[in-house]
Amino acid sequence: MPLHLIKLCVGCDSIADLEAWILEKRRMSRGSDRQHVHVTRMVPKRADALLDGGSLYWVIKGQLACRQPLLDVSAFTDAEGVGRCRLVLKPDLVAVRPRPCRPFQGWRYLEPDEAPPDLGAEAEAVGILPETLRRELVSLGLL
Repeated sequence: MPLHLIKLCVGCDSIADLEAWILEKRRMSRGSDRQHVHVTRMVPKRADALLDGGSLYWVIKGQLACRQPLLDVSAFTDAEGVGRCRLVLKPDLVAVRPRPCRPFQGWRYLEPDEAPPDLGAEAEAVGILPETLRRELVSLGLL
């Protein structure tokens, strides 16, 4: 079973905000492949398990909201000599069943049995709901 990462999506208020940010970042990236890359400070020690079908789950405004499949994890040193990690992600977001999540710093591992299920066919219906209504339904346990 694949291992996952979970990370706060600071600065985004909704899945639509994150999608727009990814689109803009890919548009501005150099090179022909235009991969979606997210840079973090720490390198996961369990990268092999992450690359066996793992995803990066995004927490948006206190709720686990969506995920992006991981394509690669690579360590590098930036221009200032600081070690960093490049997470290469599929640009498509997969909506998951929302659930509350407390804030934390950096990223954390997310075991497969703790990962929320994808919304699948429900995603389209849930996706058209206004973000505030969706959050309220989750807080009431109705979604």
